[in-house]
Amino acid sequence: MTGTVLNLIYLLAAILATPLLCYRMAVLGKNRDGWGEKLLGLVPPRTSQARCVWFHAVSVGEVLLLQPVIRQLREERPELEVLISTTTSTGRAVAVETYPEARVCYFPFDFTWAVRRAIGRIRPDLVVLVELELWPNFIREVSRQGIPLAMVNGRMSDRSFRGYRRLRPLMRSVLARFDRLAVQTDDYADRLIELGARPETVVVTGSVKFDGVDPERNAPQTAELRRTFGIGDGELVLIAGSTQAPEEELALATYRQLRQEVPGLRLILVPRHKERFDEVARLVERSGLPLLRRTQVVSSQKVRDVGAAEQPPVLMLDTLGELAACWGLADIAFVGGSLSRRGGQNMIEPAACGAAVLFGPNTQHFRQVVQLLLAADAARVVRDGDDLTATVRALLTDRYNARRMGQAARELVLAQQGATGRTVAELVGLLEPMLGKPAVGSGRRAAA
Repeated sequence: MTGTVLNLIYLLAAILATPLLCYRMAVLGKNRDGWGEKLLGLVPPRTSQARCVWFHAVSVGEVLLLQPVIRQLREERPELEVLISTTTSTGRAVAVETYPEARVCYFPFDFTWAVRRAIGRIRPDLVVLVELELWPNFIREVSRQGIPLAMVNGRMSDRSFRGYRRLRPLMRSVLARFDRLAVQTDDYADRLIELGARPETVVVTGSVKFDGVDPERNAPQTAELRRTFGIGDGELVLIAGSTQAPEEELALATYRQLRQEVPGLRLILVPRHKERFDEVARLVERSGLPLLRRTQVVSSQKVRDVGAAEQPPVLMLDTLGELAACWGLADIAFVGGSLSRRGGQNMIEPAACGAAVLFGPNTQHFRQVVQLLLAADAARVVRDGDDLTATVRALLTDRYNARRMGQAARELVLAQQGATGRTVAELVGLLEPMLGKPAVGSGRRAAA
């Protein structure tokens, strides 16, 4: 499929999506910025002559996943310049905050003119796509310019595989252009090869997600959250994190039933998307329970006063980038997106913190992690709201079993670590032939 044909398909899709985009911009406040970078490829031109690695991470999860990779890459090759592109505004905000030393921009839409201009302005020496980002025009242009191209932490779910098989000729032309496909499992490797990847470019490195977690429950940021939320040492904490509707409502129902049975029980809600923070706050208020939002905390003294009240508030983490530290507070952790149709969210972080991990049956995006946790008896699947309540009650009653689950989960995560080193070795291997030589773009002006 040629770039011209793809451009026409993208334009038609954009026209059909225009009413939805206008609604999201006007009503929801989304997608308002970065249109020059996205539509025309007018990313800020890079003027440095240093070697540059361009990482593309779609949104918040992928941005945070890159932390150990970028950290180790900088340790091994401090002369490299790092650029991170994202698709979402929340991802961009987290990237700016998390990587102050890196350049950050929006990823261009997959129109030939946009990707060509963006590549010309950035002048990367290596392009790295995180997980499964396959944009044909972008990949074709990177390959045409002779720039090494890699995928890290690659995955290919059953559903994606079935869909891509219908587009096998296009997939073959895309995957064959990669110089390295570093994937999480043997199954993912086999699927990519079947779709057309060159076998010699595919390597199983494991999941970086196991490396990018902090198993320390008393980390400074976790301790600060405990202090400002007013959580006492003897209180038990249930966290419902990365939630989508109706999971917050189910967690509230569980809490309402069990807080009389377990007076020291506290609930923290962490909605997956910031656009739902106010919606979830209204849900808590309609339930008749007091609420304390993270953004309302102005001093630790104020929180202690609230926490000492006869009816402690439901807590809500309505900030970005703090969920990983917040999991360290959890005695029991319900991981959202799993009783909705999302397909699950990252359960590695609460597992690393030694929480008793729960999730719903819809976890196809994390199939490998789920299989490992269940095989180690380190997690439980809850089928619905009633099952959530019953399982949380059982774990609160049998504290020995809850602690055993948490310890098994933590040990499993620690045993799986090491993917970062293998991934960075592959990236350095692609860069090695050019390191020490003048940058390809050293005499070339950035594209207009």
